[in-house]
Amino acid sequence: MSPHIPVLAGPSVDALAIRSDGTYVDATFGAGGHSALILNRLGGAGRLIAFDADPSAGARAIADSRFTLVNANFRELSPRLAALGIERVDGVLFDLGVSSMQFDEAERGFSFRASAPLDMRMDPTRGESVAEFLANRDEREIADAIYGFGEERKSRRIARAIVALRDAGTPVRDTTDLANVVARAVRAPAHARIHPATRTFQALRIAVNDELGALRDGLDAALARTATGGRIAVISFHSLEDRIVKHTFREDPRARAVTRKPIVAGQDELATNPRARSAKLRVAERIEEEAA
Repeated sequence: MSPHIPVLAGPSVDALAIRSDGTYVDATFGAGGHSALILNRLGGAGRLIAFDADPSAGARAIADSRFTLVNANFRELSPRLAALGIERVDGVLFDLGVSSMQFDEAERGFSFRASAPLDMRMDPTRGESVAEFLANRDEREIADAIYGFGEERKSRRIARAIVALRDAGTPVRDTTDLANVVARAVRAPAHARIHPATRTFQALRIAVNDELGALRDGLDAALARTATGGRIAVISFHSLEDRIVKHTFREDPRARAVTRKPIVAGQDELATNPRARSAKLRVAERIEEEAA
C-alpha cells in the first residue's frame, strides 16, 4: 500500500489563513491528512466540515467534536451546509483527483497495475461504471471523451479498437483488457516512460464521475458560501482542472486571485511524495461583488 501523504499540506493549509474560531470545509476528505492539519489550527470554537463521495470514507472519520463528515460529492456543498445550519464558512480546501487509497484498492478499477473490473466511480453505489460507459456509448462519444478529458491524440484509434471488440462479442471488461487494447491501438514502444493507457484511464475516470462539471459546481458553491475575506484553496493535478480553477479565480467577480502563479512542491516534498510532481495550488480570497 502507498503511504497516504497529503500533497502540498503546509502551503495549502497556510493559504486558508485559519482563524481559531472559524468554520472551514475540507471538500475532499480522502485519508484525512489535510483535515487533521486544519483541526490542529482550530480552537475549541472552531469547526470543520469534510466532504467525501466515497462511502468508505466513514471508516476514516476523525473522532473530534469539532469535525463533521458528509458523505457527498463537493458539488452538493451548498445544500449540505444549509442542512447543517451553516450559512457561511471561512475557507474551503479542494484536493482534486483520486486518492492514493482508491488507486491501492485494485477492485475499484482506477489503476491498470492489477486486473480488476472497470468501475472507476468515486461513489460505487451510483452512476455509470467505465465498463457500462464503454458498452453503451458509440465510437464517436468514446473517442471524444478520451481526447477531451485525456488529451490523447490517438483517441479515435483507441475508440475504434474498443468498439470493434464489443461488436465481435468480446467487450472490454476489466482493467487489463483496457490497458492491452490501448497499448495495441497506440503502438507504444515497449519501454515507454509513461504507460500508453495512462491518459485513457484518466479520461474515462473523469467522464464517468463528471469531474470537471463537479469542479465548476463546487467552486461556484464555495464562492457562494465563503464569507468575505475567506479563502478558497485548490490543489489540482492536470491541466484541465487547473485551467478551470485559474479562469474562475480570475474572472468570477466574487474572487480575487491571491496566487498569480500556482504554488508547486519543493524538492524536499518531491523526494518523499512523488504524487506531488504534478500538483498545483491556486488560492483566491472571497470579495464583495461590485454594485452594478
